[in-house]
Amino acid sequence: MAKQIVNDEEKNKQVKVQILHAAKHLFSKKGYDGTTVRQICEEANVSLALVSYHFGGKENVFYALFEPLRESFMTTEYDLSDSLEALKEFCKRFILYRHEEHELINILQQEIVMNSPRIGMLKDVFLPSWEQLRVILLACLEQKTIHFPSVDLAIDFIMGTLMYSYHNSFLNRGSLDLTSEEIADYAVRFLLQGLIDPELKSRESSL
Repeated sequence: MAKQIVNDEEKNKQVKVQILHAAKHLFSKKGYDGTTVRQICEEANVSLALVSYHFGGKENVFYALFEPLRESFMTTEYDLSDSLEALKEFCKRFILYRHEEHELINILQQEIVMNSPRIGMLKDVFLPSWEQLRVILLACLEQKTIHFPSVDLAIDFIMGTLMYSYHNSFLNRGSLDLTSEEIADYAVRFLLQGLIDPELKSRESSL
């Protein structure tokens, strides 16, 4: 009996993974409103009733997709004693996640651009990352490692770069023979050029 329970639990877990994987792909490609529960089930190769059984409906499937992202942002900590290094780590970590989970970030972008009715429920998913960045930037200003007239504006510019740091063949039709690590390193250097105090860079180069 115990073995049967374990097998059932594993089977249910696998079915939920299949549904979430299918939903992520379809939401990214067709959008939330353009995706039906039937399409998700066909993509996942599961019966229609299983979405209701495991999630209660399409909306709950949608929110379940973002739970790992929310947990990742909520649990990540940065060493603010070296605020510039913390900023580099934050940016690089975000870009690598963006490349690894590009479909999920695409869905988030769609929801933000459309100002969808679901965006309010997603605030606890992405706001922790904005707040993490704010804390890091304030530490950088206090330690005088960056120079920027507005923290809010800096956050907008940084997050804009991080959110769109993925090669889009529609916008850029050239080939991109770079690894995710190389892209992340380049993006970090690009951002720091606009943030590091010019006088600080001048002093460092003279040493």
